[in-house]
Amino acid sequence: MALSKLSGDEQGIILGQLRNKLEPRLAMYFSSANKELRALLPPAVQRQLRTDYEAATALCLKVGMQGCKELREAWMIDWDEKSLSASDLATLATLGSVLPALKCLTLAELSGSAGLDGVPRLAKGLVAGALPALDKLNIVNLHVGDAGATALAAALDRGALPRLRCLSLYLTAIGDAALAALAPALRRRPALTRLSLGHNPFGDEGLAALVAPPPPPAGTPPPPAGGLKQLKQLDLSNTQITDAGCATLAAASRFDLLHLERLDLSSTQITDAGCAILVAALDSGALPALEELRLVGIPASVAATDAVRKFFLRKRSKALAASISEKRARCNHV
Repeated sequence: MALSKLSGDEQGIILGQLRNKLEPRLAMYFSSANKELRALLPPAVQRQLRTDYEAATALCLKVGMQGCKELREAWMIDWDEKSLSASDLATLATLGSVLPALKCLTLAELSGSAGLDGVPRLAKGLVAGALPALDKLNIVNLHVGDAGATALAAALDRGALPRLRCLSLYLTAIGDAALAALAPALRRRPALTRLSLGHNPFGDEGLAALVAPPPPPAGTPPPPAGGLKQLKQLDLSNTQITDAGCATLAAASRFDLLHLERLDLSSTQITDAGCAILVAALDSGALPALEELRLVGIPASVAATDAVRKFFLRKRSKALAASISEKRARCNHV
C-alpha cells in the first residue's frame, strides 16, 4: 500500500519507528526515498534527531562504550562510578524504547553526581513500553527519595519496564512516604520475585504500605488484583523496622508473601519481642515457603535469635524426614 493512502497518524507511527535515536540514518534513508515520509521529516525534526543522536553518542563515550551500536545491542549495562549526571540519566530515559536487548541495568554512584533530580528525570522519561526486555534494575547510592519514588511508580503504572522481576533500590533515601508512594505500583507487578530495599530510612509505616495496605474506605471499589504473592527474596536490612514491623509481616503472610524464601531483617531495630512474634507466626504456618531469615546485628538477645534459628533447624529436619519417607514409599511401591 502506498504511504499516500495512509492517514497522517499512520504515517507518523511509521516514521516514529524509524526515528531511532541510536541509528538516525534509517529515518534519513527512508525519507529521502519517499516524499510522504520526507514531508514528515522537516528540517527542524532532522536537527532534533541529530541533536538526540549526538547526546546519545556523548553518553556512550562517557561510560566507556565505543558508540551507539554497542549500547543498542547490550543485554547488560553496569554503570558503576561513571559520574552520571541528571542530564545523563534523562538521556538514558529517552533511549528506553530503542534498547530492545537490555535485560539488566545497574546504576551505581559513590559521588552523588546525579543529584536529587537524577532518578526522577530518569523515571519521568520512561514512556510506556520502555526497556521492554529489562528483567533486573539495580539503583545504588542514587537519591530516589519521595520525588523519585513517585516518578518510578508512575513509570511502572504507564507500562514501562513491562518484564521487570528484580528491583534493587539500595541506599537511595527511601523513607516511609517514598515507599508508600511506590508500593501500590510494586503490588500491581505480580511477576516481581526479588525486591531489595536495604540501607534506607523507612520503618514500620513504609513496610505496612508495601505488604499490608489498608483496606479501601467503605463504598469504594476494591483495589486492583496483585500483591507480592510471587516474591521470593525481600531485603529489608539496615532499615528502621521494629517489632511492630514483625507483626505486620506475620499478619500479611496470610494473603501475601506466600512464596517468600529469603527475608533479610539484619541491622534493624527488632528486639526479643519481635523475634518471639516471628517464631510464633512461623510455628503457626506463616511464610510457608521461608527457608532463610537473617537477623544479624539486631538489638535482640542471643537467646531470642537462637529461637528463630532453631525453628529453621526443626523445619529442615522435618523436611528431610518427609523426603526420606517419600523415597521409602516409592521404593516399597516398586
